[in-house]
Amino acid sequence: MGNETGASARSVLWYLVFVGFAVNYMIRINSNITIVTMVKSGSAKKAQLDQEPELMSSTMTPKQSQPKMYACYVERNESDLSVGEDSAGRNRPTGRIRSEPNWVSPEKWLLKTLQLDTKDDGFEWDEYEQGLVLGAFFWLHWLTQVPGGVLARKYGTKLVFGVANAVGCWLCFLMPLASYLDYRILIFLRAFQGLICGVSWPAMHHMAGQWIPPNERSKFVTAYLGSSVGVALFFPLFGYIISWTSWEYVFHFCGIFGTIWYVAWLYFVYDSPAEHPRIHPKEREYIESSLGITEKSKEQEREERTPWMKMIFSKAMWMTVIAQWAGIWGLFTVMTQAPSYFNYIHGWDVKMTGILSGIPHLCRMVFAYFFSMVGDYLLRRNLMSRTNVRKMGGAMCCLVNGLFVVALAYSGCDSTSAIVFLTLATMVHGAVSTGPLANIIDMSPKYAGILLGISGMITVVPGFVSPILVGILTLGNQTVKQWEYVFLITAGMLIVGGILYTLFADATLQPWNTGGTEDAQDARELVSLKLDVEQAMLEKEREASEMVQEAVTAELADDGDCRSEDPIGAVLAR
Repeated sequence: MGNETGASARSVLWYLVFVGFAVNYMIRINSNITIVTMVKSGSAKKAQLDQEPELMSSTMTPKQSQPKMYACYVERNESDLSVGEDSAGRNRPTGRIRSEPNWVSPEKWLLKTLQLDTKDDGFEWDEYEQGLVLGAFFWLHWLTQVPGGVLARKYGTKLVFGVANAVGCWLCFLMPLASYLDYRILIFLRAFQGLICGVSWPAMHHMAGQWIPPNERSKFVTAYLGSSVGVALFFPLFGYIISWTSWEYVFHFCGIFGTIWYVAWLYFVYDSPAEHPRIHPKEREYIESSLGITEKSKEQEREERTPWMKMIFSKAMWMTVIAQWAGIWGLFTVMTQAPSYFNYIHGWDVKMTGILSGIPHLCRMVFAYFFSMVGDYLLRRNLMSRTNVRKMGGAMCCLVNGLFVVALAYSGCDSTSAIVFLTLATMVHGAVSTGPLANIIDMSPKYAGILLGISGMITVVPGFVSPILVGILTLGNQTVKQWEYVFLITAGMLIVGGILYTLFADATLQPWNTGGTEDAQDARELVSLKLDVEQAMLEKEREASEMVQEAVTAELADDGDCRSEDPIGAVLAR
C-alpha cells in the first residue's frame, strides 16, 4: 500500500534510515582505517623485532621461524618493506611503506605556519594506545542507550536520530587537529562522539514501532544494516582517499557527507504517518489499522507509565541481550580489527586493506536482505511461528557465525582462507535483522526504543573491551598465534550466545506492552467493562419500552371503543 503519485512514505523512510545508519557507522570506523597510516611505520612491530635480535642473522630461514614470532607477510614481501635499525643496530624490516601525501591538509598547513611538529613520520602510538583510540568511541556509548529510547518517545526519532548523527559527523572536523596536538584529545573527542551517537539505535526502534506493520518488520530492519554497506563502501573509499590525498581528508569527508544526509533527513522524514504532510491517505490508513493506532490509543499511550521493572526482569528481553552481546562482540572485533589484521599479518597496503575489510560488510547487507525476505515469507504463509523465525535468525547470526570465526582463527598464513572465512562470518551476521533485532519490536512495539536502549547499554561493552583485549594480546607481538587467540575468544562468545538464544528466545507480544502496570491495565478494563454493561442495560430498556408501546398500539386497534387517556393503564386494567 503506497503513495499513488510516487514512492511510498515507508520506502522513503527506509532509504534515509539506511543511509543514516551508514553515516552512523562511518563515524565509528573512520579511525579504524586511518590509524593504519597515522602511526609511525614499524612502531607496532618494534617491540616484537627486539625480542628476537638473532633471528635474521641465524641460519634459519624466515619461513622456518615465522609462525611463532613473525607476521606472515615478512616471508613473502620482505623485499617490499622499508628497512630500519633495531636496538642492536641491525637492519630489519620495520613494517609498512609510507608514502608522502599528495595534498597538504589544512591541519598540517596550520602546524607548519605555527612552526609546530607536523609528525611527518607518523604518530608513535603502540598497540595499547591504538586500542584506546579505537575503543574510546564505546566508553560512554552505553550511557545514552536507554535515554535514546526515552527521548525518542518524548521528542520524536526525527530530532533525536538526526541530531545525533549530525553532531557526530561535525566532530570529525576536529579530529585531525586533535591527533596532532595529543592522542588523549583525540580519545576525548571519540568518547564524546560515542556518547552523542549512543541515542541513535534505540531512537530508530521507536520509529519502527510507529511506522512499520508487523509482517514488514524484518524487511524494514534491514535498513539498520546500512551500517554494513557503509562499512563496505567507506573502508575502500577511505583507503583511496588516503592514497590520493592524506588521512586527514577522511575526517573532512565524513563531516561533509553527514551534513548532506542531515538536510535530506530534515525534509523527508516525520515521526509518524499522522504527522507526514505528503503521505497518501490509503497508506496512512493501512499503517494505522495494521498497528491498531487510533486517537483513543494515542491518548492512552500518553497517560501510561513505562513498565520498567517488568521489562528489566523479562526473560524474552534478556535472551535478545545475550544474542546481541555475542553478535556485537563478533562484529565489532572483526570490523574494528580487520584493517590492522590484514595490514600486520598479511601485509596488505592501505588500499587493499580497505577493500578486503569492506567486502564482508557488503555481503552482510545482501545476505540480510534476502534472509529477511525468507523470514517475512514464512510469517505471511504461517509456515513457522514468529518465535521460531527469530530463533532461526539468531542461530544464523551467532552459531553459524561462530563456526566461521573458528575457521578464521586456524587459517594461519593462508590469506585466501582468511578472507573467505572473515567474509562468511560477517555475512551471516546479517541475519540479526530477522532474529534479535526484529524480536525486540515483536515483544513490545510500544517500548521497542527503550528495550533496545537497555540492550544497547549492555551490549556496547564489547565495543571498547574487544579493542583493549586485542591491544593487550598483540602488544609487541603481532603474530598469527596471538590473532588466533583473538578469534577463538570471539568464536566462544558467539557460539555460547547463539545456543542460549536458540533455546530460550520468545517473540510473542509481552503482556506489559499493553500498559504501564497491570493495575492500570485492569482499571482500564474494568472501566471499559462497566461502560459496556451500562450501554447494554440502556439498550435492553429501550427495547422493552418499544415492545410495550407496540403492545399498547395493537390492543387499541382491537378495541376501538377504548378512549382512555391512559392507554397503558387501560390495557393493564383489562
